[in-house]
Amino acid sequence: MRKMLVALAITSTIFGASMAYAQTAATTAREVYIKAQPTDVLSSNLIGLNVQNNAKDNVGEIKDLVVSNGSLSGLILSVGGFLGIGERYVVVAPPAVKVVYSENDKKWSATMDTTKDALKAAPEFKYEGRWKR
Repeated sequence: MRKMLVALAITSTIFGASMAYAQTAATTAREVYIKAQPTDVLSSNLIGLNVQNNAKDNVGEIKDLVVSNGSLSGLILSVGGFLGIGERYVVVAPPAVKVVYSENDKKWSATMDTTKDALKAAPEFKYEGRWKR
């Protein structure tokens, strides 16, 4: 009986160690570095970019990005106002804004199918609490 308990203890130790190694190996296999693709957009290309509607009217400016759980979940636009006076902020879904790069002009542009009035009526985002600047 004692030999059986010793054998069981040794087996448990070896099996437990191999399971710990398997968990460690899986953890270290996680990719840390990626390669930026030519079609990717950098945040520095977005921040400050004017957004036009389909009628080529300026409807806002990208001021900030919202990242949730490691993914881009929103673009903060400043809308309304003049020279920074009376402006307010709204958060829009990234797919709502089409961002393109013109190889000929070497410039980024952003368009959104909306109106100034629709953006003025959108829920306001405020830089306060944990987002205070």
